[in-house]
Amino acid sequence: MGIKQEVLAFELGEDWTQKKVSLLEQKEEIEEDLLRQVAEVLKVPAEAIKSFNEETAINFFNSSFNGQFSGVNYHTTFNVNPVEKWVEALEENKKLYERLLESEKEKVELLKKMLEK
Repeated sequence: MGIKQEVLAFELGEDWTQKKVSLLEQKEEIEEDLLRQVAEVLKVPAEAIKSFNEETAINFFNSSFNGQFSGVNYHTTFNVNPVEKWVEALEENKKLYERLLESEKEKVELLKKMLEK
C-alpha cells in the first residue's frame, strides 16, 4: 500500500513500533481484532488482507476500483513508477550529503578557530 512501517505503527497506536509491525508482517496468522485494526488503517476490507495473494494484489493495484470498503468510497488507480521512486531516493541522498558536507565545513571552521587561539 506504500505505507511505511513507522507510519502504520503510529496509526495503530502508542504500543506499536516499526519493529513490532515488521514482526507482524512475518506472522502466518493474525488475530481477528488486530487484522480489523490494520485493515481500518490501510482503508481496505479485512477480507482483502485475509485472501491476499500476489496475483490478486497486482490486479488490485493495477486497476481502478469503485466500491464501499469500511464506509469509505474508493475510486482510485494505483500506479507506482520505480524510476520516480529512485529519483526521489537520489534527491533525498543528495540533501543528506549536502547537510553532512555543511556539518563538516562547520567542524573545520571550529577547529581552525581553536588552533588560532
